[in-house]
Amino acid sequence: MANQSGIPSTNRRQLLVAGAGAAGAAIAAMAAPAVALAATSASGNAHASNSSNPQHGERHTMNTVTTKDGTRIFFKDWGSGKPVVFSHGWPLDADAWDPQMLFLVQKGYRVIAHDRRGHGRSDQPSHGNDMDTYADDLAAVINALDLKGAMLVGHSTGGGEIAHYIGRHGTSRVAKVVLIGAVPPIMVKTESNPNGLPMSVFDGIRAGVASNRSQFYKDLAVPFFGFNRPNAKVSQGTIDEFWREGMLGSVLGQYECIKQFSEVDYTADLKKIDVPTLVLHGDDDQIVPIDQAGRLSAKIVKNATLKVYPGAPHGMCTTEADKVNADLLEFLQS
Repeated sequence: MANQSGIPSTNRRQLLVAGAGAAGAAIAAMAAPAVALAATSASGNAHASNSSNPQHGERHTMNTVTTKDGTRIFFKDWGSGKPVVFSHGWPLDADAWDPQMLFLVQKGYRVIAHDRRGHGRSDQPSHGNDMDTYADDLAAVINALDLKGAMLVGHSTGGGEIAHYIGRHGTSRVAKVVLIGAVPPIMVKTESNPNGLPMSVFDGIRAGVASNRSQFYKDLAVPFFGFNRPNAKVSQGTIDEFWREGMLGSVLGQYECIKQFSEVDYTADLKKIDVPTLVLHGDDDQIVPIDQAGRLSAKIVKNATLKVYPGAPHGMCTTEADKVNADLLEFLQS
């Protein structure tokens, strides 16, 4: 759980650092420049100063927004210029966007990414772990920072989150949308979605999280990044980072989130997107198959552009970071 400054509690941090051992110290040393960059950005920009937004019921501190129900949402806010807002996938947090945020902030853009409630450094309440609240939490961040003309980028569950944000809050603050390996329109098999995945798939995910999520996340990272494919270049560091982000979140929040990325129907939300939209999806996505997701979303959203990444896995923002970054930059500049 984050304290008022947005930093995870001492006990939880100590547990993670202890588990990381000597490798954690090395990672911390390498991360120092990025931390310094974030701190410099926060202290140097007027938009990072303490403020509040009583009109919307949120309170804004340096790196958290407190929502109407008292939940503190952690976010990173770097740079200046046109804002790009990122929504992460399950069971990760804002750090999953590091390759994109570092690239775009160096290109002169303002980049913002939050940790979904129950994930990462945000609070871990036993309530509100549903897509309506996730979308409203995103609205709380966007409103507190008074963002205008933002490009929203969502990966996996985050794609559902930004679609539902638009469904509930419209596009008055949004200029463009990017869906990457995103879960819309709906993942589970139903009468109206006969080509969806059977409920047994998601029951299996629930069982894995409930019984031994630590091992489950280590196992899940392999197909997530396509490391189980022939001739794949396996990165243990990437697997470890997936595990680290997953274990930082709340087992309750992550468990309840499974229903949100699998059973929520985002079709009506997609129909409300009235801004330029780019859909990026790997055709070897083993987690969110392209035929049940990206291809359908691109048909539902008005004037959406679909770009297929041949052979790319679900975790393409990491494995195909250079290509994704280039596509995001091109779309921003178009």
